[in-house]
Amino acid sequence: MTPERVRIGLLGCGNVGAALVELIDGRRDAIAARTGVQLEVTRVAVRSLAKERPVDVPADVLTLDAAGVVVDPDVDVVVEVIGGIEPARELVLAALKAGKPVVTGNKELLANVGADLFAAAEEAGVDLLFEAAVAGGIPFIRPLRESLAGERIDRIMGIVNGTTNYILTRMTEAGASYADALSEAQTLGYAERDPTADVEGHDAAAKAAIIASIAFGVRVVAGDVFDEGISRITTADIDYAAKMGYVVKLLAIAEQHDGSDDGDGLGGEVAVRVHPAMVPADHPLASVRDSFNALFVEGAAVGDLMFYGRGAGGAPTASAVLGDVIDAAVNRTRGGHASVGTLAKARIRPIDEVESAYYLNLDVFDRPGVLAAVAGVFGRHDVSIRSMEQEGLGGEARLVFITHVAREAAVQATIRDLHHLDAVDRITSVLRVVGG
Repeated sequence: MTPERVRIGLLGCGNVGAALVELIDGRRDAIAARTGVQLEVTRVAVRSLAKERPVDVPADVLTLDAAGVVVDPDVDVVVEVIGGIEPARELVLAALKAGKPVVTGNKELLANVGADLFAAAEEAGVDLLFEAAVAGGIPFIRPLRESLAGERIDRIMGIVNGTTNYILTRMTEAGASYADALSEAQTLGYAERDPTADVEGHDAAAKAAIIASIAFGVRVVAGDVFDEGISRITTADIDYAAKMGYVVKLLAIAEQHDGSDDGDGLGGEVAVRVHPAMVPADHPLASVRDSFNALFVEGAAVGDLMFYGRGAGGAPTASAVLGDVIDAAVNRTRGGHASVGTLAKARIRPIDEVESAYYLNLDVFDRPGVLAAVAGVFGRHDVSIRSMEQEGLGGEARLVFITHVAREAAVQATIRDLHHLDAVDRITSVLRVVGG
């Protein structure tokens, strides 16, 4: 049986786009034998025709006209890997309206206007696939959309940013300062020259919005996600965490509290956040090192699942894109398409209402009655102390607390009152404790 030729229009030929072209060239025959489709990259839209690329693309395939590629009748599937919201949104919408399946790895696009794009794909009856948008080469979105479609998922916790995980690994295992670990990550190419999106949690927040939308079937955008980065984490925090049996990780957390959509268009209540957290050393996420990513799923029937692998890089991300391209190509030949369904409207639980255990590190003046005064502040706000350690610092003492689960608003009120307590010199660190 002769494989059916499927022509691909590629928007962007950077690290991921070039790796995708190379993968398709190298795996074309094997893909055809297994799927019955013959993939061929026939158009590649780029910003510059003169730029050197790590892969050989014929001159007649390259073009500066991205808008022309997405409506070209000689293109069957469009792959978008240019990033950003515009012109990517306009190009993807044009491709969908032209009846072409689209594969994208664009987390920023999906985290901000994903619901509109999903609706456009559904109306056109074609695929919009985005496995590479969340965790690089880790197959995660497809299991959420397909294998776990009938599962009640209560919580997903993930390490979804390799840059920050590498930095925290170096701080944990080598005792490096935050600044030194960041510099090392930049030298190795794990961190951008401007690392803000990674280290302040914005990249992970976009991914968390996509995860929550698919896992819970609700509309969540990047602006709904509370995000806090790792730039204030110190080696002292790392050391205290280890001493108490924890590891510090930047986590993306999505939780469902009041059930899923029951047909009334309302999807209950969800909480979505990104922040550094102390994770028990025996939790599976604690052992995820360097630039690797992992996602830990807690389901009502299935129990606990973990997905682990390379969360970034040209080749792993291109592998995820290729999987989607194959799905889109096969679906096209069979006249079908995947769907995320209708995303319901949900209440986004604000961070003040989220509950967690907390770690607090205080430097206090070492004099009688200080501990009682500090404990009194916790008690006034109904924040229960689970454990406390004290360390002498000359004329001062360091008090390290782990609380029981408490509401964020109560803990923040406790912190404000502690700042005004004469006995407290400074509050050096506050971290949430999760995964216990």
